[in-house]
Amino acid sequence: MSVSIPYAMTAELTHRCPLHCVYCSNPLELQKRESELTAQEWIDVFEQAGDMGIVQVHLTGGEPLLRPDLNELVVHARESGLFLNLITSGVGMTERRIRQLARSGIDSVQLSVQAPEAGLADTIAGTKAHEHKERAAKWIRAAGLPLHMNAVLHRQNIHLVEDLIELCASWGADRLELANAQYYGWALLNRRQLLPTRDQLIAAEAAFARAKERFGHRIELIWVIPDYYEDYPKPCMGGWGNLSLTVTPDGTVLPCTAASGIKSMKFESVKERRLKWIWEESASFNAYRGFDWMAEPCRNCEHRFRDFGGCRCQAYLLTGDPSRADPVCARSPHHRLVTEALPSESEFDPLQRPSYSYRGK
Repeated sequence: MSVSIPYAMTAELTHRCPLHCVYCSNPLELQKRESELTAQEWIDVFEQAGDMGIVQVHLTGGEPLLRPDLNELVVHARESGLFLNLITSGVGMTERRIRQLARSGIDSVQLSVQAPEAGLADTIAGTKAHEHKERAAKWIRAAGLPLHMNAVLHRQNIHLVEDLIELCASWGADRLELANAQYYGWALLNRRQLLPTRDQLIAAEAAFARAKERFGHRIELIWVIPDYYEDYPKPCMGGWGNLSLTVTPDGTVLPCTAASGIKSMKFESVKERRLKWIWEESASFNAYRGFDWMAEPCRNCEHRFRDFGGCRCQAYLLTGDPSRADPVCARSPHHRLVTEALPSESEFDPLQRPSYSYRGK
């Protein structure tokens, strides 16, 4: 089958992070500082991405600001013709640094926020960060950069949707993505504590609708569905190996950011293969492209053209087999693995947090 050109690449520059968010989707075994690609290796990756026709690169982590060579990477990525979006917690940002990054070629910044008030936000993040995020938002705007924000919604903050939107609008955000938690990595480990109840979700969706009407075009509002409450799975990544790819801190190339959780698959590295070859020829990227790999109930389902069989990572994490139908689907024989996970109002277990030191030790 013919393979399209990827539109976007996620560059995970590091797994080091000053936050310890309980919903973190990074793998439980985080890659250490000494395994990270060097600046020159990343520059080579960006050149390959530009040559392939990739348009957009998301510089993320962990916290990309913890790379002291970030400005050098931005300069070279921009020279490769790439649109650059910096995804950051804002921790470690200074006014001088964001101005320098803007001059070097950063096109937009996505800043995370955990809650509309400092106490709860810092509790969720596992560290005191909220006030610094507010300053970071001002510096981003002052540098002339578009400010996009994102908030992961879960049981601890989903009742504050309108307040979150109000906060982000007051900080000058052009766009806010309200993303219901996706249950990979640490989020899956903490799923019982993070999944909202159905009543909470219904109330939050109503609050989102009110806010959209109230704010109009002042701020673009995006709602990412909580697929555990849907009858059919989300069209994960527009289909496996179809629109984008991810390069992890050590150079492993994945069809999506969560694919490293599929332990039954081997993924290639940019240290051994060219990015174009990995995208077009590797067994991992071709494993679930198209529809031929599908078994029933997906193979003849009319929804396969919209959801592509759902998320391969979720299928593996919940059933142990990435080729099975996403258990979110009501037609999946494993759908009970999702319905039985939905919480009651009384379930509150202790949270577990990523404990990886931001200094890489």
